Amino acid sequence: MELPEHVDHLIVGSGFAGICAAIKLAEDGETDLVVIERAGDLGGTWRDNTYPGACCDIPSQLYSFSFARNPEWTSSYSPQPEIWDYLRRIADEYGVTDRIVFDTELERATWDDEAQVWRCRTSSGDVVAKTLVTGTGGLSEPRLPDIDGVDTFQGALFHSARWDHSVDLAGKRVAVIGTGASAIQIVPEVQQVAAHLDVYQRTAPWVIPRNDRRYPRLERLALRHLPALARLYRTGIYWAHEGYVPAFTWQPRLGAPAEKAALANLRRGITDPTLRARVTPHFQLGCKRVLRSNTYYPALAADNVDLVADPIARITPTAVVTVDPATSQEVEHPVDVIVVATGFWTTDQPVAERVVGREGHTLAEEWAGTGMSAYKGTTVHGFPNLFMLTGPNTAQGHTSVVFVIESQVAYLRDAIRTMRERGYGALEPRAEAQRRFNARLQRRMRRTVWSRGGCMSWYQDAQGRITTLWPRSTFTLRRILARFDADAYDVQVARPTPDREAVA
Repeated sequence: MELPEHVDHLIVGSGFAGICAAIKLAEDGETDLVVIERAGDLGGTWRDNTYPGACCDIPSQLYSFSFARNPEWTSSYSPQPEIWDYLRRIADEYGVTDRIVFDTELERATWDDEAQVWRCRTSSGDVVAKTLVTGTGGLSEPRLPDIDGVDTFQGALFHSARWDHSVDLAGKRVAVIGTGASAIQIVPEVQQVAAHLDVYQRTAPWVIPRNDRRYPRLERLALRHLPALARLYRTGIYWAHEGYVPAFTWQPRLGAPAEKAALANLRRGITDPTLRARVTPHFQLGCKRVLRSNTYYPALAADNVDLVADPIARITPTAVVTVDPATSQEVEHPVDVIVVATGFWTTDQPVAERVVGREGHTLAEEWAGTGMSAYKGTTVHGFPNLFMLTGPNTAQGHTSVVFVIESQVAYLRDAIRTMRERGYGALEPRAEAQRRFNARLQRRMRRTVWSRGGCMSWYQDAQGRITTLWPRSTFTLRRILARFDADAYDVQVARPTPDREAVA
């Protein structure tokens, strides 16, 4: 598909969020839409993260659209290829693939208040849109570590989300920097092929058992032919995960059973008391993302693996150099390949630098100093007709983001229906409504384990403000997003336009 010059709805990104928005808007008759995707294929996070062992840490039955459940999952936790295949199949079945302009990146989107449109510059040309929907997500831009000398390394160096499959790790000395969600999946895979593996740990994570299992053929047949059974699976898993909410919000002591399970997992995986002590977390469970693995600890205990907890001083052309905090003595660790598993730009989303609002400044400038914020995680004062899917304070530490995406898309649909029915040309949340919403949210956030658990995490921005997570249950978020509340918005009646060229 070629990029049109004018469109009612421009959707940026073709992961779960962008695909969901395109499907549901089209179902409402909003067929004048286009999805732009900077890559050559759809899939977002599940297209990009192809590292060995890549797998979802949310149960499969919950990690799919409620309107397009997938009976073909092979196991209770889906591997990356299956999730990517699912997204491509659903996009084809619902006609979304034909609405995507690939290899097209949003470079700048500027609100034109007089014409009530977004004027968007992309790598494939310009497009004018009435509404701008961002589905770029918080895990789309890899974050490289700020380490002296990283550019001088002469071996292969790549981020986990940009895995270089041309590099053969067999028999190599490999370093994995980071011990987050991606790293604990990568380490067991690399350990099996590398001659030696160094794992660089800044903070030991909490790791609970994965409890994964493959679905036998009979069970998969039942899930395919008995929709009620699939709904029951999904409902049961959803409510089981919602049980974590009290532990992470108003009563962190309720996380004690999960903490015991994590410590038992550690004891089973590592028998050496010295190593076990080094990987025992020193913050409250839930403060950082709780990880799931049965193989991470045994991999750390393998003979060809060293856990390195001393801080990295610099990288040379052939080694990683650390410093012993007690003696200030430097230690050189020769290495052939460096895998960087240091996460993403979650609190400083790059798309914010490209969206210019009514007052002529970018989202990034709007949020500078105060951190990301939005009304109901979806709309922003000063940025009319902008809808952010997986926007500020909508991420989850315990359940599926797909549930949140569907909730936000429902709000988006009702907003657009309201605009059509009432003849609005532009709308944005009132400054006071947005301020009150976020003040309540941040008051609740102060009592959570994410704020009080004794850690620093990617949930927090540079000022320590948690701008990523939702501090209540997801069913509460769904209720809040169930109806578009026009009374919380400043609205403009649509101005007459003789023809589309008038706003070009």
